Amino acid sequence: MAETDSSEFRILMFPWFALGHITPYLHLANKLAQKGYRITFATPQKAINQLQHLNLFPDFISFHVITVPSVNGLPPGAETASDVPIFLSHFLAIALDLTRDQLESLVTSIKPKFIIYDAAYWIPEVAKPLGIKTINFNVVSAASIAIVLVPARNVPTDRPITMEELATPPPGYPSTSIVLRGTELETLLFVTNPFGAEMTFYERITLSMKNCDVISIRTCYEVEGKLCDYISSQYQKQVLLTGPVLPEDSKSSLDERWGNWLAGFEPGSVVFCAFGSQLTLEMAQFRELVLAFELTGLPFFIALKPPLGAETVEEALPEGFKERVKGRGVVYGGWVQQPLVLAHPSVGCFVSHCGFGSMWESLLSDCQIVLVPHLADQILNTRLLADEMKVAVEVKKEENGWISKENLSEAIKSVMDKESEVSKLVMENHKKWREVINPNLMNGYMDKFLQGMRELVS
Repeated sequence: MAETDSSEFRILMFPWFALGHITPYLHLANKLAQKGYRITFATPQKAINQLQHLNLFPDFISFHVITVPSVNGLPPGAETASDVPIFLSHFLAIALDLTRDQLESLVTSIKPKFIIYDAAYWIPEVAKPLGIKTINFNVVSAASIAIVLVPARNVPTDRPITMEELATPPPGYPSTSIVLRGTELETLLFVTNPFGAEMTFYERITLSMKNCDVISIRTCYEVEGKLCDYISSQYQKQVLLTGPVLPEDSKSSLDERWGNWLAGFEPGSVVFCAFGSQLTLEMAQFRELVLAFELTGLPFFIALKPPLGAETVEEALPEGFKERVKGRGVVYGGWVQQPLVLAHPSVGCFVSHCGFGSMWESLLSDCQIVLVPHLADQILNTRLLADEMKVAVEVKKEENGWISKENLSEAIKSVMDKESEVSKLVMENHKKWREVINPNLMNGYMDKFLQGMRELVS
């Protein structure tokens, strides 16, 4: 199974208390366990309850419950970011810092060789005196770090950053296309918001990277090489890449309900839309969005959370919509097995928010890609796919951020029309990239990551 010394390499993992961080950490833990490494995974009980089915190596990966202390301002019983509205997340960061004594006693008792962490900037202070190496593992794209979370950005510490200051990328930033424009810059203003006691988001994340032994990013050099080199030069540190660390092909099959429904359509004809587990649209935007799919005339499967002000997606649908699209369109408000939907032969297009996990899933699929980003990191991922790699189409937004049904349906039709120039271009580029980003490349990244770890302690 493993290198001879791997079982002695106990690793402690301590990700930020958000499922979008904990999940990729667990996927990484599975890859390490597969090679024989033993992992202690420290995280709140609620996260363990939701994600323990993803632990493929329970003999090698053991969960350790972290008790999240109650903090004034944090909703009672809150343990992960899903329990907390985004504007209260800095209280969760205060709670994270208050778990330091739990981490210290855990470290003393298990004596790991490595601690892999992200938001807990104080981990190196705990680890260094004990001779433990620290790896700051980032689950977002290199672009999201390079554009704002680097020393050259020179973010003010005594006042909020301004749109003007954010308008120019930091000195030396290596891309002219992977940038934010106009009002999109508002999505970066949060970096000077408090994130913990007397600390901004920018201070916390940059401190975490400055003090670790090695920075690690969940990406590929082939896709974000220039940005990774820039981060390495900014922090004067080695940057180890893991590849996208996607879960192994699931042995499970697509829910029969959706499998049977999709089977009723021609290969490559269905448009699938999903915006991740965090995003909740405004009612008017939700309605405009579903009308765009009706306007395409194509079969579609939309998996979105109910919009603000609605309990279910059914009550939010425009009047008469359900009857008009009967037989060719479904809108569902629950969770779906996204990779399995994308792999279904009938699905030919993926309309996505371009979160980092979805970005890799879309790249590795055979589907045409249409992108509707909302947050800063999603916009940067979108620019990477649409402007740099030219494998996707970004939907044009109005000045105020509104996505019109006309613009969305045009974007979908432009990639679904096999004869259009746009369709041919993105399909050809996507095919080339899929050949580059193959399973052998991914496995090679994990081998190099492990080699880098071993060199740290040799």
